[in-house]
Amino acid sequence: MSQGIIQAVRGLIVDVDFDDSVPGVYEILIADNQRQSPLLVQRLEKNHRAICLNINADYKIERGMTVKGSGKSIEIPVGNQLLGRVVDAIGRPIDDLGPIEGQDLARRNIFIPPKANKNYGGDKNEILETGIKVIDFFTPFVKGRKMGIIGGAGVGKTVLIMELMHNVSKSGRGLSLFAGVGERIREGQELYDTLKEGDLLKDTCLFFGQMDQNPIQRMLVGLSAVTLAEYFRDAQKKDILFFVDNMYRYVQAHNEVSTILDQIPSEGGYEPTIFSDVKTIEDRLSSTEDGSITSIQTIYVPADDLSDPAVQMIQHELDAVIVLSRSVAEQGIRPAVDLLRTNSSLLSPEIVGERHYLLSLQVQSLIQKYESLKGIIAIIGESELSTADRADYAKAKKLIQFFSQHMSVMEQQNNAKGEYFSREDTLKGIEEIIV
Repeated sequence: MSQGIIQAVRGLIVDVDFDDSVPGVYEILIADNQRQSPLLVQRLEKNHRAICLNINADYKIERGMTVKGSGKSIEIPVGNQLLGRVVDAIGRPIDDLGPIEGQDLARRNIFIPPKANKNYGGDKNEILETGIKVIDFFTPFVKGRKMGIIGGAGVGKTVLIMELMHNVSKSGRGLSLFAGVGERIREGQELYDTLKEGDLLKDTCLFFGQMDQNPIQRMLVGLSAVTLAEYFRDAQKKDILFFVDNMYRYVQAHNEVSTILDQIPSEGGYEPTIFSDVKTIEDRLSSTEDGSITSIQTIYVPADDLSDPAVQMIQHELDAVIVLSRSVAEQGIRPAVDLLRTNSSLLSPEIVGERHYLLSLQVQSLIQKYESLKGIIAIIGESELSTADRADYAKAKKLIQFFSQHMSVMEQQNNAKGEYFSREDTLKGIEEIIV
């Protein structure tokens, strides 16, 4: 067993020197203090020095203190006992419901590499209905794929993911896992209350590393949640719905850790390892012959800049992107989806059928025409348009309003009953407008 001496403490970074036996990367070291503080080996340097992360931000660690290797990495409990529970980044319960126990409770290393993807279900393309018109029409929710909800602050990303979680969980399709990465504590409490009131917690596990946590915890919580998802997929052969709010905060946490490690940032101002950081979690959100992981991820856009390097990096990993717009939100339309910027590689006749695909082309054409006519109308007025243009403009306005919808998770705030629309109802409604 390796044993070393702490040589320096720099905030959340702890330097430990070893004589002979050096620990492995990602091994947990235990400090010889009253709290038995865990340190995670982040990298190894020359002269048997380990650069470690102070996971719990425990400031009872000091220079000259002895540390011992544990021979293992961060391991979280996995099993059915976690369903209905709320845990932190390293699997500890934070819901005041007691310890997580059970004879069949196993533990898994959160740093295991992704399982080989054998393109499970490549020809099946099973569509999961969400009940949200704009999503079911523009970005069909396909089992085993990845969908992103992109937008700036306050445009409704968290509300939309809560509604998705509410609707899809209520349909009873598999298990749901939620990773709260760097978001507001209030939002996590609201999600928990919403799921509890709808009796949906029994098939759900919530992982939280929120704004009040240090960047190490926020960096690890996503990997912990993925580890449990992989367990249910591989060991129990189940289909998993995996929700992340917010993937940008995951990158931000890595960036904060990179800064305190004195790493030179990349050209975009983020950590030099941003590509591998994103791939580490995205590659594990995959499907196998045993089961599937379908993921929905929110991505915060700093300063509403969609060209931000981190946003672009995450976006490249997704099959569908829902863009939320501040200008749409200001019109009182919810969800505030930018219909032109929203796109999906899954919107094809092979997946959604010929009828849905042709309708999508017609709708996109009308919305594009609407945007081009707005400038003209602002100058000469709508009455000066040709009869055909006025008709198309009116249809586009009806379509924009049609895609607005009351959310079930917002019933208490706006006193409006939540709406659920089947995909067939959505297609029929669109046909009535454009025909």
